[in-house]
Amino acid sequence: MALQASFQKKIFQFNFKARTSRGIMRDKTSWFIKVWDDAAPQITGIGECGPLPGLSIDDRPDFEQVLEQTLKKVNGLQSLHVSSLHNLMPPGFPSLTFGLETALLDLENGGKRIIFTNEFIKGAPISINGLIWMGDLDFMLHQIGDKVSQGFNCIKLKVGGLNFDKECDVLEYIRKRYFREQLTIRLDANGGFKTDEVLFKLTELAKFKIHSIEQPIKAGLPEMEELCRKSPIPIAFDEELINIEGDAKKDLLTRLKPAYIILKPTLHGGISGCREWIAIAEKAGIGWWITSALESSIGLNAICQFTASYPLSIPQGLGTGSIYENNIPSPLKVKNGTILYDASQAWDLSELE
Repeated sequence: MALQASFQKKIFQFNFKARTSRGIMRDKTSWFIKVWDDAAPQITGIGECGPLPGLSIDDRPDFEQVLEQTLKKVNGLQSLHVSSLHNLMPPGFPSLTFGLETALLDLENGGKRIIFTNEFIKGAPISINGLIWMGDLDFMLHQIGDKVSQGFNCIKLKVGGLNFDKECDVLEYIRKRYFREQLTIRLDANGGFKTDEVLFKLTELAKFKIHSIEQPIKAGLPEMEELCRKSPIPIAFDEELINIEGDAKKDLLTRLKPAYIILKPTLHGGISGCREWIAIAEKAGIGWWITSALESSIGLNAICQFTASYPLSIPQGLGTGSIYENNIPSPLKVKNGTILYDASQAWDLSELE
């Protein structure tokens, strides 16, 4: 009896031009880790590694080589628990950590894509925000109309990549058109605002009753500390948390005091890293929610199950499963502004075999 591990690369095609402040994405690459015991090779745990181009610290040319070297350390082990993974993992590879963590947890639970046994896999829904992608005015307004008709009462818009006046026009339209729906609006600037204009822009955006704005300026800038104090809109950290480890996590949140942190296991140290962030944030009175990072159904399923292991009071960011033409068919379903696990639907993993 010994563990074996392998990986497979797959490229997912977007079914639209996915525009962010960092440019347009047309496809997304993921590597799928498979782990099994050679005594029962028919039971396989699967995890997804999907570093985000231009953002993840492990978006680097040697990623696949490091992945291969890491999995060689797994081959032949009699056992491996997620709590011992730090002994194998190279520093600075959070998406690899997430992929191997979830593959091992899946294997522990019988290789059935069950990562955590909780109410989510029994059908309990998780409230999520509807993500509105950047584009021309008609494209964005069409998306907003679709999300409202689909039952979303919280939407998240990407800002900072288009003309600012046009972005304000969109927000003004939303507030006038959907005033009865009492929509919660979240914004994500992906660090797109310049430091000399950000406070003015936040003041203008605050007129539209914004719940929060994610990463208004680039991560690591000294201006962020003052911005967290003065911003008329609660600030949420995302990129600011990347590559922050150990005691630096507590130091960052204590010094800057954001209103929220937004956690992506692929970016922020896998499941174990996100647990650390949540514990620190809750102790400091800082809110949080969990977001997917363009994973396929495999990664999104794991993130949903992880998220459901906590008591939730606000919408999460888990609604990105329908963005690919060639996503992996799964029991995940978005319905009435929630994501749920429909156990009557089967996984189709034929493309990963």
